[in-house]
Amino acid sequence: MPIIKSAKKKLRKDIKRTQHNKSYINAYKKAIDRVKKSKTGSKKADLIKKAQAAIDKAVKRKVIHKNKGSRLKSLVTRMSK
Repeated sequence: MPIIKSAKKKLRKDIKRTQHNKSYINAYKKAIDRVKKSKTGSKKADLIKKAQAAIDKAVKRKVIHKNKGSRLKSLVTRMSK
């Protein structure tokens, strides 16, 4: 555990940031799972858009790397076929 005051504050900030980042990670993972489980065409297209938006949001917030975001979006697009 940190002893110095600034280190204690950094720990508090890191915990908050980790929770915040987890929410973006969970959002895109759940969106991808929904696409995998869906069967119908029109609904699946809507889910794909939502999944890609969730991935873009995670990339924008620098939670995941842009290349990983591209890979995931490609994976989601391939699921539509």
